[in-house]
Amino acid sequence: MKLLYLITFSLTVLCLGVLLWMLNPFIAGKPSVISPLPESLSRITNKQVSSLNLFLPLIEIYEAQQKKINKPNILAKSIFVYDLTARKALYSKDIDTKLPMASLTKIMTSIIALENPKEDNKYFVRKQSLVGEDSMGLSEGEILSLEELLYGLMLPSGNDAAEVLADNYKGGRAEFVKAMNDKAKSLGLSNTHFTNPSGLMGDGDQYTTAYDMFVITRFAISNFPLFNNVVSTFQKEIPKTDNHKYFYLENETNLLTSYPGVKGVKTGYTPEAELCLVTYLDYKGHKIIGILLGSNNRRQEMKDLLDYSLKIQGISPPPHQ
Repeated sequence: MKLLYLITFSLTVLCLGVLLWMLNPFIAGKPSVISPLPESLSRITNKQVSSLNLFLPLIEIYEAQQKKINKPNILAKSIFVYDLTARKALYSKDIDTKLPMASLTKIMTSIIALENPKEDNKYFVRKQSLVGEDSMGLSEGEILSLEELLYGLMLPSGNDAAEVLADNYKGGRAEFVKAMNDKAKSLGLSNTHFTNPSGLMGDGDQYTTAYDMFVITRFAISNFPLFNNVVSTFQKEIPKTDNHKYFYLENETNLLTSYPGVKGVKTGYTPEAELCLVTYLDYKGHKIIGILLGSNNRRQEMKDLLDYSLKIQGISPPPHQ
């Protein structure tokens, strides 16, 4: 009997000990939580977490084979089409190839200008900012607002507007370009480099990739309502004021008026870069960004890409020109 009593007592004490050990976190006011993350991610330190860039997309290629839709043969050197809604890549070709991007540069120029507005909102036009090629038509001595310059930057692709924004930056043009490169790094991009705010190729080694340009564009449209308003505008009149002349601005050869649902964003061309195009489509619940670098027929190629991107998801493309 004594032996049976001792065994029973020992088992009871053991069970109580196990129960107390299991309830200890709750007794201490700290509920026990099992991490849903894999062990490797559970071990990430605060320093590692701070260095992760959660803005970079998870690239999952949409499986189009089941849809039995012919993939268009696009001849551009580099292509990336991504559906922000479905979170999937719809078309990709050499997305990490470094290439010149011409005036697609101005998307980053807009970001830096919007993140660092002048308190007085007065941007002075100086002689050194009146560079050649595409222009919004600025004259030395004029004073414009940030919003006015953004329209001149993005619609007619004004190199003069780009230089004025850079020249009025704290620290001047060199610091503005540095801020462009710093921003690219902060977005986790290692294959993009800027040497000027306009995209003209005459003063250095300026390049990006289709993937990097997608990330830059996504950041711009996700964070700046004014940017979206500007790039989705086809025609803009800026009235004459005491500080500047009247301006009539018209968007370049994007698909704003020919492909329903297109909301901008930017064209680009230099002999080195060839024809480049970034297009943002918002159609039937799908938000799609398309990037073309080094194209010879950017309008038709982008239309073919948008059609394909909708069809493989079971969406009939809109009638378009």
